Parts: sequence; structure tokens; C-alpha cells
Amino acid sequence: MMLPAEQIALWADKLRDISATSLMFPSTIYDNERSIKIQEISMSMMAFATGNNLSQLQPLQANFFSRPTPLVSGDAAVIDTSGRILLIQRSDNKLWAMPGGFLEVGESPSVGVLRELLEETGLVCKARTLVGVFDSLYTGSSYPLQIFQLVFLCEPLTDENVVIPSHKLETLDIQWFSEQSLPSNIDPNHVSRIPEAFRVWRGDFQPYFD
Repeated sequence: MMLPAEQIALWADKLRDISATSLMFPSTIYDNERSIKIQEISMSMMAFATGNNLSQLQPLQANFFSRPTPLVSGDAAVIDTSGRILLIQRSDNKLWAMPGGFLEVGESPSVGVLRELLEETGLVCKARTLVGVFDSLYTGSSYPLQIFQLVFLCEPLTDENVVIPSHKLETLDIQWFSEQSLPSNIDPNHVSRIPEAFRVWRGDFQPYFD
């Protein structure tokens, strides 16, 4: 069962999607004005649900609140031949997670995941197969907007970093972990997805989806 703040955030996200879609196909100037008002209500609801000031969400209006459909992110489940998975310790919440981030327009999902991986770890890998498509509403994500999270099983092409990570400030540490010795402080959003990565690595190639 959702907490009240989670329910308000979901309603706000739905209003965001409705307003963004309406702004793409306005019939009259009045439709455009109404859609902008709905968007503003959505932002106010999201600020209330997350405990932020409305001014803190204003910079997100152009990038997030004005776009229809859920956001899309990608994560790299990098598992070596010894059965160890590569995790990063995030600098924002100090929790361990798979490397990844939001995908960009113009790049395929697997290319975007490999880009994020290289930026955060300096490691060059090959995307082998899709682990699954996960809905952030069911993975324990703390992000207020709905995200479709794509996870790719990746194979390292080298044992060491080949470049200095360009986004090194996003990570406190980078380590390899066996499935039996995962850190206790894993980001809740990744807890249910890491076992799926090991399942696919062991040869069950049926992708997960909600």
C-alpha cells in the first residue's frame, strides 16, 4: 500500500503526463493555457509530496514536467567470469548501485547504458543481453517521477579502467562483489534488480518485465 506522499506524487506525475501530452497537441489557445495550469498544479503537488520548495522544482519544468510519458533510464549489470558484479557507491546517498543513468535522445538504450558505465567507472564493456524492463513504482525508487528502468547484462572487455571516469564526482567508490557477499547498504531501487541480473548471467535469458 502506498504512503500518502507516494500517492500524491503519483497523481502529480499523471497530471504532468496529461499536461505535457496536451501541450503537444493543443486545439485552441485555451487548451494550451489550461495545460500549463495543470502542469503548475502538478509541480505544486510534487513539491508538497517530496518536501521541496516549489522553486527547487522550477528548473525541472522544461526537462521533466513538459515531457509526456515516463522517463527512461538504463543500468549496466557488469558481471565478470568469476561471477562478480561491479557496483558503485553513489555520492548522493552513499548507497551501492549498478552504474547507470537517464538515457539521452538519439542514442539506443544499450549505447546509453555503456556511455553511463564508461562515464562513472572508466570501464569498457559489451552489452550482452537485456536483463529486463523495470517500473520504478515497484522497485523502491525514491525518485518522485515514474521511470522505466532498462537493465543490460554487460561483459567487461578489460580488467581495468581504460579512462579516468568523466563523472567521478558521482561515485565514492567502485568495487566488485560476488552474489554471496553483496554490501548491506544497497540502494533499495537496485535490491530486486541485481538478483535478476545474476539469473540472466547464469543462462536464463528470459527478460524480466512488470
